Amino acid sequence: MESQDNLQFDAKHIWHPYSSVAKPSLIHEVVSANGVRLILKDGREIIDGMSSWWSAIHGYNHPQLNNAAKQQIDQMSHVMFGGLTHQPAVELSRKLIEMTAEPLQTVFLADSGSISVEVAIKMAIQYWFAQGKPNKQRLLTVRNGYHGDTFGAMAVSDPENGMHGMFDHVLAKHLFAPAPTCQNDEDWQDSDIAEFKQLIIEQCDEIAAVILEPLVQGAGGMRFYCPEYLRQVRALCDQHNVLLILDEIATGFGRTGSLFAYEQADICPDILCVGKALTGGYMTLAATLCNDKVVDGIAADGSGVLMHGPTFMANPLACRVANESLTMLQESDWQTQVQSIEQQLSTELMPLQEIDLVKQVRVKGAIGVIELNQTFDDQMDWLPEFIVDQGVWIRPFRNLVYIMPPYIISQDDLKVLTIAMGNIVKKLSNTIG
Repeated sequence: MESQDNLQFDAKHIWHPYSSVAKPSLIHEVVSANGVRLILKDGREIIDGMSSWWSAIHGYNHPQLNNAAKQQIDQMSHVMFGGLTHQPAVELSRKLIEMTAEPLQTVFLADSGSISVEVAIKMAIQYWFAQGKPNKQRLLTVRNGYHGDTFGAMAVSDPENGMHGMFDHVLAKHLFAPAPTCQNDEDWQDSDIAEFKQLIIEQCDEIAAVILEPLVQGAGGMRFYCPEYLRQVRALCDQHNVLLILDEIATGFGRTGSLFAYEQADICPDILCVGKALTGGYMTLAATLCNDKVVDGIAADGSGVLMHGPTFMANPLACRVANESLTMLQESDWQTQVQSIEQQLSTELMPLQEIDLVKQVRVKGAIGVIELNQTFDDQMDWLPEFIVDQGVWIRPFRNLVYIMPPYIISQDDLKVLTIAMGNIVKKLSNTIG
């Protein structure tokens, strides 16, 4: 009865991500989690293919992360960062500077991924303001991108195919080039960046920065593209006096097979956003890193004050857990884990391309995507329960069935996920195909 009461109250009173209280969708109550499994109130255990939206790379209820949180909470769970500092924040900043490209030497510890993008945009605009070029305040990006749900982040997410179209009239107006389509450097053609190049040449006097998700466009469509596109963008930014922001909130900390996706293009951004896996999925925390060019540029007006400062900035509890999570990642064989996941996903998902409803199967690192020829939004009354009945947790959207599992997942558990993905696609094919 208690569980039923919880679900009824939830359905009537609580908004979930991208949900309707007037027309609530099916919700399951989770009572605990361990390893790669979520334990539901009704006793079922389901394998999590989403890593709690791509963040729980070490799995759940990990003793090292638990211990870090317990030790820190006995010291202090939070203290303001204005005028004060603390060991967890200093240690985390050191780690981030050591792990990222050498030019990235300064860290802003933010509340969430969206806020790290907001900070990055502020950095870029303040940089040019301090240079005496206040007209350089627009951003250039590509379609099918997603950078978060706050207003600055929404404004650089896809205005037509994204999730924020109704806010278009109140968002800042930025510049959008076609999304990159070349998936392999061997197939590169200059035409793939022609419109982007034209925009940056014609509008460089107004463009403060380019912002991109490197190699993988996440919630905007789970699209992959080749490293050469990033090299071309970096060169164009340098040629036309434009900063480069890379949003590695989803791709950072090993998800694509390298520690950061930009490494596969052998480039470095001026500003870098990281989040999600930063704390191993334990709590919200993100960071925005920048190079000395940005720091010195912002200081050119004589103050150098970056105009942002959240209440929970550099929360000690989150920083302590993030430190432990990054140490665990560095000490693990994550490269082999991600490579093994990639190989198994390729082997087990590629045969599904033979189904007529399937447009494309694509795999990169620990990301497996099945794109369908049509959306299945009108099937969501039965689909969530069907998924849980497969013994898994997968959250499809639009025309995409995808997984981004924890790095620690076993081959047997991953096989359960890929079989479930196949069953989902086959069921949808029989229903809507």
